[in-house]
Amino acid sequence: MPDQLPSRADALALMEQWTPSDSLRKHMLAVEGAMRAYATHFGADSERWGLAGLMHDFDYERYPNADRAADAEHPSAGVRVLRELGYPEDVLQAILGHADYTGVARETTMAKALFAVDELCGMITACALVRPSRSVNDLEASSVKKKMKDKAFARGVNRDDVVQGAAALGVEMDAHITFVIQSLRDRAQLLGLSGTTGP
Repeated sequence: MPDQLPSRADALALMEQWTPSDSLRKHMLAVEGAMRAYATHFGADSERWGLAGLMHDFDYERYPNADRAADAEHPSAGVRVLRELGYPEDVLQAILGHADYTGVARETTMAKALFAVDELCGMITACALVRPSRSVNDLEASSVKKKMKDKAFARGVNRDDVVQGAAALGVEMDAHITFVIQSLRDRAQLLGLSGTTGP
């Protein structure tokens, strides 16, 4: 019998309780969307993958981990909380693995996907918000790739993680960017990225 997943409603309530920042909440919702889309693409469980995306940074504001400690603060502190709440171990391992400094190997496709979409969602969001439309709906992969080369733009986004993540997931970079853009378009209003062109 498969393990019981926590409900999305319960997960969302916990994420919002721990995360005052609207921009970080939207980041987790963006990553959730990308994870759900990739789960469908790979024929996997979209609820399970979505949960990993939705909760991957939920402890970041309480435990920011400036020292990049392997087993303290983000994401280890959050994972301990989620484990007590009965989150499945593969979801927890994916969350631990999205931060290189934990030393946790990304062994499942879910873990590889989370690492591959995390920083890219941040880059796509930043690219959309500087467009005249402030929308993801008219953003193309070529614009994202151009902005990735500009080191002064969205400095917090680790470009190497984006490149390595796509390679480890086995997806070509242009296709990967286009796929994630589409996943964010599907929830653009929720993410505040529908701009002037959205419904």
